[in-house]
Amino acid sequence: MVIKFRQIIGLALLLPSFVMANVSEYQLNNGLKLIVKEDHRAPVVVSQVWYKVGSSYEHNGITGVSHMLEHMMFKGTENLGPNEFSQIIAANGGRENAFTGQDYTAYFQTLEKDRLAISFKLEAERMRKLIIDNAELVKERDVVVEERRMRTEDKPHALLREAFNATAFVNSPYHHPVIGWMSDINNYQAIDLQQWYQKWYAPNNAAVVVVGDVDADEVYALAKQYFGPLKPEITAQLKPQIEVEQKGKRTIEIHAPAKLPYMMMGWKVPVVNTLTDEPEWEPYALEVLAGILDGGNSTRFARDLVRGSEIAAGVSAGYDLFSRLAGLFLIAGTPVKGKTVADLQQAVITQIDLLKTELVTEQELKRIKVQVVTSAVYERDSVFYQGMQIGMLETVGLDWRLSDAYVENVQAVTMQQVQAVAKKYFVDRGLTIAELIPMPFGDQKVTMPVGEEYGH
Repeated sequence: MVIKFRQIIGLALLLPSFVMANVSEYQLNNGLKLIVKEDHRAPVVVSQVWYKVGSSYEHNGITGVSHMLEHMMFKGTENLGPNEFSQIIAANGGRENAFTGQDYTAYFQTLEKDRLAISFKLEAERMRKLIIDNAELVKERDVVVEERRMRTEDKPHALLREAFNATAFVNSPYHHPVIGWMSDINNYQAIDLQQWYQKWYAPNNAAVVVVGDVDADEVYALAKQYFGPLKPEITAQLKPQIEVEQKGKRTIEIHAPAKLPYMMMGWKVPVVNTLTDEPEWEPYALEVLAGILDGGNSTRFARDLVRGSEIAAGVSAGYDLFSRLAGLFLIAGTPVKGKTVADLQQAVITQIDLLKTELVTEQELKRIKVQVVTSAVYERDSVFYQGMQIGMLETVGLDWRLSDAYVENVQAVTMQQVQAVAKKYFVDRGLTIAELIPMPFGDQKVTMPVGEEYGH
């Protein structure tokens, strides 16, 4: 399962009162954190186990090992045969899957509310009793190799994104693709996965998030019953991997079989988790700025670049303010036929310069805030997404209650603050540009691999 989404938490003044009501937090003696959100609108429950490990924890030689281990978590434990976990969930009318990202690995099930114990029993089993069989590893390694070919090397936009990240980041582990480099995948050994599992898959490095038609204290009792006996682990202490200061514009070209050219532009920006001397409002101003550029048919990109000047066939802007490490403000797009990538890049820069020299309007601010609220209301209607919000914040090292603080912070963003972050961060010395140059299909092999975020 591929997970790609912007983290939009919502604005409290317009959100229903159930958003973060009825949330209970517990800590087991072995260090496992349990967060339960009661939502009694339907007789279902979503159970999610989040581990604080992903591709940003990896090093050269074993890139993608977190994703590979996610696959192996379905291949048998001391008391379960290969794929028996999934078979049991299906037999009980449930659905399950998993995904790996840069900052976390998560496993989840959706079940009828009275069957939560089944999920807990199975997840506790594979949290500490996984068996990594070499024959199963060899078979699953071939699956991941094919997954990489299909989702990265045969997808020009994904290929460009991977090369873009590897160029933009020098010593930040966001340099690595989530699925890993092909040479690393081909050389995984059982001992690599066993050591990774032993190091990170432990109750004191996990958060269990439960959302649905449940009683929080009853869920806590179940958690103590199934997860409580598990022993904690001495997990590794991560070294600081702070990205070196970029001191000039970086550019990269990728030649790949494709029908249309494509480009990406990214500027180094802070996130909530990495603020030191920066004002706390900056990430929220960047979030609003992204919505002003790209948040519907009335935004600047759609109005001026797609319909107005007709330079772009499509162009988007995005920013994730809730990652573990500092990231990028991204703009990506395709020029219309008859226009070049250079034309589109210049049009984007013109839009950025306008943000630096002219204040956005009150109407634009109001529109994007209302739009984010509307989107958040719909997203909150999903018990799965509610769990995702809690688990993601908790696992990247932020308090899940930040979802409520986000509300006030976005509402408080001013025109002057949007202009200030545009001036401060949208500068050439922090800019990376990648261009996809189309080649005829079947004309030449692609020589540089690239990835996305991947799942089981």
